[in-house]
Amino acid sequence: MAPKSKNQEILILLLTLLITGGLLGLVLWYFNLLPGLMQSPGSSHQNASPSLNNDQSFGSQPNPVQSFDLGSLDTSLPNPTVLTIDGSVTIVTLVKQFQIAYNFLNPNLPTTYGIPDGRPNGTNAGLQNLIDGKVLMAASSRPLNSHELQAGIVGIPIARDALAVAVGINNPYKGGLTIEQLRGIFLGQISNWSEVGGPNLPIKVINRSRDSGTHSFFQEAVLSGKPFAPDGKNFTTVAQDETTPILRALGNDGISYSTVTQIENQQTVRIIPINGISPTDKALVKNGTYPISRVVYLAVPRKTSPAVKQFVDLAQSPPGQQAVQRAGFIPLQ
Repeated sequence: MAPKSKNQEILILLLTLLITGGLLGLVLWYFNLLPGLMQSPGSSHQNASPSLNNDQSFGSQPNPVQSFDLGSLDTSLPNPTVLTIDGSVTIVTLVKQFQIAYNFLNPNLPTTYGIPDGRPNGTNAGLQNLIDGKVLMAASSRPLNSHELQAGIVGIPIARDALAVAVGINNPYKGGLTIEQLRGIFLGQISNWSEVGGPNLPIKVINRSRDSGTHSFFQEAVLSGKPFAPDGKNFTTVAQDETTPILRALGNDGISYSTVTQIENQQTVRIIPINGISPTDKALVKNGTYPISRVVYLAVPRKTSPAVKQFVDLAQSPPGQQAVQRAGFIPLQ
């Protein structure tokens, strides 16, 4: 009976391996990771990033694009036991897609997003945490500024995005806005909906947190770098960079903004067209016709580890760009 028992053990082992391998294959097939990405953190491959403008100054144009040759990264640091990331709240779904895919490429290296409690702190705070050495990578919803570049941080473009301007679903104002009208509202020069063709009702502006890269980008792209109106009765800058509480607070008279992926499927708000164009028209976002579009980035120090570079390589690879599309963002190409 011993040989029979041994054969049964072998059969069970083979079936277990086949089932496990099949499940893993299905996951890898979903992320399209099988061709060309099963390599160690120390290996290298051709940088898949498209050719982009290397504009190193944030604010010199409405939508500057920074690029960096990944081959120039110094990957001499040892791989970490945990790959820590902080940064943008508005592109959290995109970062999560990358984390899931990276886990299957490098299952022995966990990743975290947000410190200290697993919640991202916003682009500006996240980039400062990166400079301070508290995390190994930051997700940025804006180009890097001169302070960050001088600190040895580089930005790698990973996706295109658009900001949506939103009002509550029951707001009696049903029209669109020009970019000039939108600028006037957030500068405090337009304070009543009647001034843009709506009812005689004060405009309640709810501005994103100063920690938010989306706040910084909106200020550059819409206000041309001018300061937002000061906080007061009908203008509030929230303290924490969270989108859901902002949308809930819009009511019948409020206005705010966020990445379009966080707004377009919400049932309680309505997207306001800008210059007659909706940010949900991805073709017009991609070609720059929609006036509040941007590129988002992963930021890393010039001197880093092979594991960090592998994460960035994944984000820019064809499978990574398919993850970009699944997350509702626009691939670079």
